[in-house]
Amino acid sequence: MANNSKNSSMQVPEAKAAMDRFKTEVASELGIHLKEGYNGDLTSKEAGSIGGEMVRQMIKKQEESMK
Repeated sequence: MANNSKNSSMQVPEAKAAMDRFKTEVASELGIHLKEGYNGDLTSKEAGSIGGEMVRQMIKKQEESMK
């Protein structure tokens, strides 16, 4: 089977929904408006800011749970 983006995406609907909510929350905190569905009009800087902040928050949460 070919490995394309549809095959490599999250297979658990609940996990995808949770990540979508998290992404929307982070974008809102950064003042970046996300539309429902495709957001190809975001700049690379905006998209990177959202992804970077998501990673920072996930690392912080993991570190706190390890204390």
